[in-house]
Amino acid sequence: MEAIWIGIAFVCGLAARQMGLPTLVGYLLAGVALSLYGIESGDVLKEIAHIGVLLLLFSVGLKLKVKSLFRPEVIAGSLLHMLISTALIGAVMIWVFQLGQGMGALIAVSLAFSSTVVAAKVLESKRELRAFHGRVAIGILVVQDLVAVALLSTLGGEAPSVWAFGLFALPLLRPLVFKLQDYSGHGELLVLFGMLLAVVLGGAGFEALGLSGELGALLMGAMIAEHPKSSELSVSLWSLKEMLLVGFFLQIGMAGIPNLEQIMLALMLVLLLPLKAALFFFLLMLFKLRSRSAFLASLSLATYSEFGLIVANMAVDGGMMSNDWLIVIAVAVIFSFIISAPLNHFAHGLYERWEKRLKYFEHDEVHPDDEPISLGNSRVLVMGMGRVGTGAYDYFAKKGARVIGMDSDMMRVEKLRESKRRVLYADAEDPQLWANLHLEGIEAVVLCMPDPEANHIAVRQLRKINYPGMVTAAATYPEQVAMFEGAGASLAYDYYSRAGHGYAECVWKKMPADKSRYDEIEDRYR
Repeated sequence: MEAIWIGIAFVCGLAARQMGLPTLVGYLLAGVALSLYGIESGDVLKEIAHIGVLLLLFSVGLKLKVKSLFRPEVIAGSLLHMLISTALIGAVMIWVFQLGQGMGALIAVSLAFSSTVVAAKVLESKRELRAFHGRVAIGILVVQDLVAVALLSTLGGEAPSVWAFGLFALPLLRPLVFKLQDYSGHGELLVLFGMLLAVVLGGAGFEALGLSGELGALLMGAMIAEHPKSSELSVSLWSLKEMLLVGFFLQIGMAGIPNLEQIMLALMLVLLLPLKAALFFFLLMLFKLRSRSAFLASLSLATYSEFGLIVANMAVDGGMMSNDWLIVIAVAVIFSFIISAPLNHFAHGLYERWEKRLKYFEHDEVHPDDEPISLGNSRVLVMGMGRVGTGAYDYFAKKGARVIGMDSDMMRVEKLRESKRRVLYADAEDPQLWANLHLEGIEAVVLCMPDPEANHIAVRQLRKINYPGMVTAAATYPEQVAMFEGAGASLAYDYYSRAGHGYAECVWKKMPADKSRYDEIEDRYR
């Protein structure tokens, strides 16, 4: 059975990639195909999917800043959206679908949640978890998860254990956990340490206390987010997490075989998704976010949630909802995933197209975290302060150039500032950022962001505002060089293909000073 799952998932994932769609769309369709052939998801696939979700949310927690949750746009935005969307969807269920008030309200609550897994997966794949809009979206999802925990406890008739209050003492255990992480080294033991926190303590531990294992995994990740080896742990878990998550999407796709009427009802529910996204957008605009940040966050939240399926399933078990509507909700969740993945893939291009209309709703006063900053008297601007960008920054600084860096990851910005580097928080993919920056004194813009789409957009925006200086972009594949140069880059540097050359050059400089004999050998081969 496992061989069939893997084979179908690979074929459908490959087909989705060839069509320019995210692979998760292929995995969902693979689950539907398996369901049509009468193959059901068993306990093995269920456990694989559960562990995959726990590892994903643990990885999100590793990049989460807990204090970012205690923001008005996160708490008030999330709760207001749930109240308003539940009321609106409930009205549609009762007046359009002619359902009873109790059943209509349950379906409305089920559809009010957004998918934590899909949003986290999409934001992580675009490296936007720590961007401002990514942090807002994840914060809203965490608040929704807390509401879901309370709701599931109510429907299940069981309150969390009194021992759950002991979780408030978790911060006291951080020094011990940090020590264990130090002792875990850099190999497979570090991976096992991550599995211990995510699956055992976060997953099984929180579930034993009557709480959500998914929320536990996320909080465990957040608890060690400030450890120096957290980034290494995230990278070490990446492949394992991606493989196990295939099981989650397969399982969602295998939820059941709907009839034509149920498919039509699910499609009608899907028509409510634009309203759900629009409500998120306008609520975030009320909290003074710029249109771009509100749009990107809203688009990542424009799904129905796997939590909705759990709520609906418990309602069916309790006799409060018919099984037919459970299948309708499951199909609507699948459709929302299939639609959301490609939309978020092209999110930045969509914002560029609708920018003028969306900017109309911006508040005169900008959110402090969403505001561009002056570059002072700098001459070189490095965008993207990862390993490549930091290396470039240090090189320019060593040469005496007045250099400044920018990055969309606030935690990284703070760490670099602690090392006495001049780094500002900004998102290079924001068209308004380039229009508001004073670039008169900047002689060169060095783009070192890991996402090629981000580099490509930044090159186009700089040329769009008629910036006359040098624009360079770091590429990882030869085809990206042509793409960046076609957009107007002065230089596109494929650092992967040049890595061997630079390595050899460094070795050559460290070799003995007398290299005359090597010159003689070189002459023989000319």
